[in-house]
Amino acid sequence: MKDAVAFLEEDLKSYRVGKANPLVFNGVTVDYYGTPTPIAQVASVTSPDAKTLAIQPWEKNMIPKIEKAIIDANLGFTPQNNGEVIRCTVPALTEERRKELIKKAKGAGENAKIVVRNARRDGIELLKKAQKNEGMPEDTQKEAETEIQKITDKKVKEVDELVAAKEKDILTV
Repeated sequence: MKDAVAFLEEDLKSYRVGKANPLVFNGVTVDYYGTPTPIAQVASVTSPDAKTLAIQPWEKNMIPKIEKAIIDANLGFTPQNNGEVIRCTVPALTEERRKELIKKAKGAGENAKIVVRNARRDGIELLKKAQKNEGMPEDTQKEAETEIQKITDKKVKEVDELVAAKEKDILTV
């Protein structure tokens, strides 16, 4: 359950919400000598100001490949290079794009909740097997099921809070 919440948290960080955030390139891979490699492993990604991202490749021959990867990733950036550094200006979000991001965030939240509920189901099944096969007292099983439900409720609430915070962040102009 913890992993599901942590994964959601990392996923939500990669959403572009009008501020320059180097994490938006986390899912972008570039062809590095025949191997798909994340941009962060072939270049330094920084945010010199609130509206600009700078990518400094460690090898100059990677500049065109990185530019192509950014364009192919369809992040809404138009990369520009000066021969050494690739700069991406972060455009302001349109209302349509904001709604799209909120919808995506809610979908990711629902997926995280499904993972949490599946973990609850697996835990309860293990308890039932333990009671049936190993003679666990029924009271102990019921107490453990109640505890699993409390943990599940707590994790679902965390997911809802993360999604709500991201939604607020997206709507902030």
